[in-house]
Amino acid sequence: MNPLVGPESSHRPSRTALSVNVNKIALLRNTRHLGIPDVVGLSRLCLEAGAQGITVHPRPDERHIRAGDVLDLAALMKQWPQAEYNIEGNPFHNLMGFVRQVRPHQCTFVPDSADQFTSDHGWLFPADMERLKPMIAEARSLGVRVSLFMDPLPEMMVAARAAGADRVELYTEGFASAFGTPRQDLVLANYVAAAKAAMACGLEVNAGHDLNRENLSPFLRAVPGVLEVSIGHALVADALELGLAETVRDYQRCIQRAFAPST
Repeated sequence: MNPLVGPESSHRPSRTALSVNVNKIALLRNTRHLGIPDVVGLSRLCLEAGAQGITVHPRPDERHIRAGDVLDLAALMKQWPQAEYNIEGNPFHNLMGFVRQVRPHQCTFVPDSADQFTSDHGWLFPADMERLKPMIAEARSLGVRVSLFMDPLPEMMVAARAAGADRVELYTEGFASAFGTPRQDLVLANYVAAAKAAMACGLEVNAGHDLNRENLSPFLRAVPGVLEVSIGHALVADALELGLAETVRDYQRCIQRAFAPST
């Protein structure tokens, strides 16, 4: 899946792809032993509603996505060859076993601890360089694209590329926290600079964390080259009000607005 088209710009995708992170659906299911909500069934509903991918982050404690979910979703994604399966997590915990077994389209390396509440920072170089390189090389040898979860630090992008990554996923919690405040433009400028630095050294760009229906369009309008956004918590929360299929469609409308010609 590559939404880059046309010779007019190497930095502007025709449209950003939406990958739905289904962790929170699994979290709700895990509060009972009834198998509902159905993670696979609702992932299928997201795809039917227009999502271009499904993301999971299977943590070692299986607090939400379980090993069986990863395999069941891999089987589902074979029925959707035009969509992308993204498995994210720490390559030094349980991620690489899934990468070897499933060979998803993309794996996103995230430097979270085993008991971490949620992802809250990106990789740092040169500190993480040498231990990441063999993991990245292995994943790529299996035909899996590697994205590194990164803070919006332009100076880190050359090192991310040197480590062997194909993409970076810009950690967007900082933008989400600043959205609607006097700091918004200053913080957003960091993401613009980071995206430009990434593309300048041959990396592709993803983004995710705390993006929602209010801040998604402004982010994509400003930050060049974002090929994919991974959204879970806000999307699932919105689905309680709007319904899951309509929520996916509404996020797609947010993306479309970001790419609409200025008037």
